[in-house]
Amino acid sequence: MKRRTAREKALQALFQIDISSTEPSAAIEHVLEGERSDDYLSKLVNGVIEHLDEIDQLIKAHLEKWSLERLATVDRNLLRIAVFELKYEHDEVPEKVVLDEAIEIAKLYGDDQSSKFINGVLSKVKQHLF
Repeated sequence: MKRRTAREKALQALFQIDISSTEPSAAIEHVLEGERSDDYLSKLVNGVIEHLDEIDQLIKAHLEKWSLERLATVDRNLLRIAVFELKYEHDEVPEKVVLDEAIEIAKLYGDDQSSKFINGVLSKVKQHLF
């Protein structure tokens, strides 16, 4: 599975977990739709869940006039994936790739303003981390 596909499937799994408190393994299995399991998909979903408090604190610190709870579920979980990659996978995935992927996925799954919003928040997070 390509990493872009793994990110999209991770977004779908985290969305499901966020709105219905599904177990991570069940959410991953559901989004795979019978496909073979993917290590990067599992790493993203389980990594976000494992570090959720730290990731959410980083996001909250860089939101202006928004609360994490008020964000669209897609935007919130896309930010979580990207912040996880920036903070915990920076040796494996360049920051530019993380931002570009998040922006492109936001264009597919978010609303008209999602990609700009995601870009703004992630740029601030990136400056804070690096």
